[in-house]
Amino acid sequence: MTPGLRVVSTQRRWRRQARGGKPTRACARLCRSRRVRRRATRYSSVELSSPTFAFSLTLRRPPCRPLRSGARCATSRLCAYVRTYRLICVQTPETGSMAAALAHPVFRRLFTAQVVALVGTGLLTVALGLLAYDLAGSNAGAVLGTALAIKMIAYVAVAPVIAAVTDRLPRKTVLVTADVLRAAVALALPFVAQVWQIYVLIFVLQAASATFTPAFQSVIPSVLEDEDDYTAGLSLSRLAYDLEAVLSPMLAAALLLLIDYNSLFIGTVIGFAASTLLVSTTPVPTLPPTDRTQPLRSRITAGARVMAHRPVLRALLAMNLVVGAATALVVVNTVVYVRDLLGGTDTGVAVALGCYGAGSMVVALTLPRVLHGVPDRTVMLTGCALLPLGLVVVTTVLLVDPAPTLGWAILATTWVLLGAGTSLVNTPSARLLRYQSTPANRPAVFTAQFSLSHACFLLTYPLAGWIGARVGQPVAAALLALLATLAAATATWLWPRHLSAKPDPVTA
Repeated sequence: MTPGLRVVSTQRRWRRQARGGKPTRACARLCRSRRVRRRATRYSSVELSSPTFAFSLTLRRPPCRPLRSGARCATSRLCAYVRTYRLICVQTPETGSMAAALAHPVFRRLFTAQVVALVGTGLLTVALGLLAYDLAGSNAGAVLGTALAIKMIAYVAVAPVIAAVTDRLPRKTVLVTADVLRAAVALALPFVAQVWQIYVLIFVLQAASATFTPAFQSVIPSVLEDEDDYTAGLSLSRLAYDLEAVLSPMLAAALLLLIDYNSLFIGTVIGFAASTLLVSTTPVPTLPPTDRTQPLRSRITAGARVMAHRPVLRALLAMNLVVGAATALVVVNTVVYVRDLLGGTDTGVAVALGCYGAGSMVVALTLPRVLHGVPDRTVMLTGCALLPLGLVVVTTVLLVDPAPTLGWAILATTWVLLGAGTSLVNTPSARLLRYQSTPANRPAVFTAQFSLSHACFLLTYPLAGWIGARVGQPVAAALLALLATLAAATATWLWPRHLSAKPDPVTA
């Protein structure tokens, strides 16, 4: 659909209300009216595509005087008089584009809150590593490994419990409370003097993140109700994560030239505080209340039971394991491959991770248009095929041990492939959760996906790290490739070709 003019008010009796600054919704039924189509063509050549009007000729009547309704987004207003109808239109970007998603004021503010919180998280990651080295010295790796395990435990075990306990609270209250708690923990980290204090604060911080992320994700489908806009919003969210992984370490390195690492925690506090301010001043949609007659244990497992009941979501669980195998190899062993096997430097590690992020970002940018004509199943299973293939290539390279130049070329290409495959699975996954859930059980389903997807890392991280260090890197890569292949085959079997990602109707 081409950029056009969106109807924000339709009938004459709404004029006074619109002039008073109270916006009204577009009337889709009016847009489809044959009489309106016939009458409207007397004034101009009009393409009527509900709810967008694209005027190709100047109207004979002069433009109406500016109204306060839609004043923020309107760049021009034209009036078309059709008997008793007055169509007040504002320009809108192309539906399904990232600009269209960002044109939505609520999503724009929530997305900005997500971005600034991600920047704060990136600074926290760098500062935490330096703090661990300051306290534990050569044992900093063990400290960070334990902190990573605590993070996964919080994501897997705490998220469903908190979601069940807070299911009656407004989503804005949950989001703001989680941000305030994260800011408080970041503010306390510079004063840590013992390693165990790091563990306690990290658990609280990750528990708050495990509360914020699924609650945030479950709100977006109610904000971006148009399917194409929602897909564009998912791509923007994926881009934010990828850019944070690339740019936050660079920003932290630049700041460390001017300040000490403890001051990075202040940047984290500022990021979480800005996120709190944005969310608290945004009209977050209210989701339907859940059934409190069920016991707490049943509410905790409600999302997992929905996912286990639906074949498409069961396939998504298998896809999570495919992504977990590839991600673990990249996160845990990139530094080992670059430094020990290819003789590279820290810059080489950053370049390799940048290749992985570049592959993911390219897919995230192109996926909204691809999903217009390609089914979700085809896109996601393509990603599930690419990831085991990339792991097999890594295993072969480790066994053959090519020359450094050839090894670098293969590594960079493979990391781009793995990043693209990861994005092909992760970006559309929220669409499946939206299709296969109802507004009432959506928070529980998003929380279950958040927890169960991170549970895969409890298996794949030890495979990539411990097996690689004690048995050998080729063995670890081969085991991860085998695991990803079996999971991809399972996902293909669980999601038959005839089964649509979008059931009609959706039941609880």
